[in-house]
Amino acid sequence: MKVRKRGLAKRAGKRGARFGTAAVAATAAGAIGLQVGSSVAQGATAAAMQNAKSHANATASCAGPDGAGYWQVSANGGVFTNGAAGFYGSAGATPLNKPIVGMVPSVDGRGYWLVASDGGVFSFGDATFYGSTGALRLNAPVVGIAPARNGNGYELVASDGGVFTFGASTFYGSAGGLHLNKPVVGVAGTFFGNGYTLASSDGGIFNYGDSSFCGASGTVSHGSPIVGLAFF
Repeated sequence: MKVRKRGLAKRAGKRGARFGTAAVAATAAGAIGLQVGSSVAQGATAAAMQNAKSHANATASCAGPDGAGYWQVSANGGVFTNGAAGFYGSAGATPLNKPIVGMVPSVDGRGYWLVASDGGVFSFGDATFYGSTGALRLNAPVVGIAPARNGNGYELVASDGGVFTFGASTFYGSAGGLHLNKPVVGVAGTFFGNGYTLASSDGGIFNYGDSSFCGASGTVSHGSPIVGLAFF
């Protein structure tokens, strides 16, 4: 595990917080990687899963490599498939310390990673677990995940701009030591996989490695916060 981060946590005392309607469980499940190969969630029938899809309060989503489907994930770890996207498991039956905040697919679309706000990473299908920050005390919550170009790693980003790399992902820098006007809300890798881009809620853009700065909406009054970004 390669970690580049400033300081230690000031989040101790927040274990009993609540996020939305889901109570945060008091177990240390955030640091484990799960490998689940079943076609239906544990204890659920296919019909129940289909019904759940239409009523899920999904908090993040990602698309498969061929664009013929996509997944959605809810804060409690439930995974919902659409189109040709396959179901490879979920964290819906796992007690979580913190809610799920992001999801990305494996290179071939036969798996995916989920990440929780404490940096816990959960891997399914052919997505390999390379590590997490689930056992660390962080200055700020994790808000996003981006996979390595070759699928052999990933990077996590926290709302204060801290970046954590695992597996084949290389650390190119972070905004963890900067004074940010607004929190970072997302991370995206580059085409060649030798860098990444961070985005903040005011539209600010932070480029690292071979990531090129193509503009930002940080100086534009858009009336609503930016909540994510996607690589083109």
